[in-house]
Amino acid sequence: MSEYQNDPLPDDTADDSLLSVDEICAKINGLARRRVPLKCDRLTMFVDVQKALLFYVVIAWAEDFTGAVIDYGSWPDQHRHEYSLADANPSIQTLFPKAGFEGALYAALSALTDECLGREWEREDGAVLKIERALVDANWGQSTDVVYQFCRQSSHAGVILPSHGRYVGASSKPMTEYRKQQGDRLGFNWMIPNVAGKRAIRHVIYDTNYWKSFIHARLAVPVGDKGSLTLYGRIPGAHQLFAEHLTAEYRIKTQGRGRTVDEWKLKPQSHDNHWLDCAAGCAVCASMLGATLPELGAARPALKAKIKLSDRLTGTPTAEVASRTGKLKLSELRSRKNG
Repeated sequence: MSEYQNDPLPDDTADDSLLSVDEICAKINGLARRRVPLKCDRLTMFVDVQKALLFYVVIAWAEDFTGAVIDYGSWPDQHRHEYSLADANPSIQTLFPKAGFEGALYAALSALTDECLGREWEREDGAVLKIERALVDANWGQSTDVVYQFCRQSSHAGVILPSHGRYVGASSKPMTEYRKQQGDRLGFNWMIPNVAGKRAIRHVIYDTNYWKSFIHARLAVPVGDKGSLTLYGRIPGAHQLFAEHLTAEYRIKTQGRGRTVDEWKLKPQSHDNHWLDCAAGCAVCASMLGATLPELGAARPALKAKIKLSDRLTGTPTAEVASRTGKLKLSELRSRKNG
């Protein structure tokens, strides 16, 4: 950035509308780690793939996007509160010294998913839940084929999918305007496209800018209100590193195509933002499972008039049948007026 490259960094990347590290740390719910809040009945997981570590987050959600981070960490476990990707010890390679990059990554993904997807998570009322949707980051070119192979061959193949985060800026076509092709599944700022070729496995594409803003919006909702995202535990300081990941990026509000969107960029002094990516991915999983905010809920399509067989036999006028749903064609209105 010494020559700016026609894109100088802002003098101040602080955003008063975003929570600080201390404010995020303070959003605790008092529950033990891996304990699901009573209101939540959906569990989601996201895995961010790096060469030395796998970062993951597990979030429990309610249908209205009230959520709780019930577990997060890295694999292999670093056994310390403060660490970074650069000083990982142990790393994936040290645990599998005889394997190549692909074999070591495959083994690491197997170990992590068996541990998280294979376990049962207990809710406050004693109910037992399991993770219903998990995504694995497949954006890194060196790991993409391995991630696809793993998701296809995994014993948890019915739950886990590869994912690709897309940078959808203000000048880009929003995913909400994508046209559905045959075999596609379109969601709210995410989609599962039809597939072909050697990577013939369903995968998820989502708008990273939107879902990062969404996570920060959930963090900004006060504890107790609908749509609030909280953290497990009773000690705020325990989440210092997690909060630093969540605040490792700043947003720039950009206008284009008649709309204003947040575009997220890594802060110059930050290096690790992996748990932010994981939290955003967990929100995508929740949307795939049917969670929605009341203000984002899609209106139900109007019901078409249904004509019963008895109406046909008795000769009930079409206009009378249509009036049951409050819909009349212009021709029917004229016939009733002249009738």
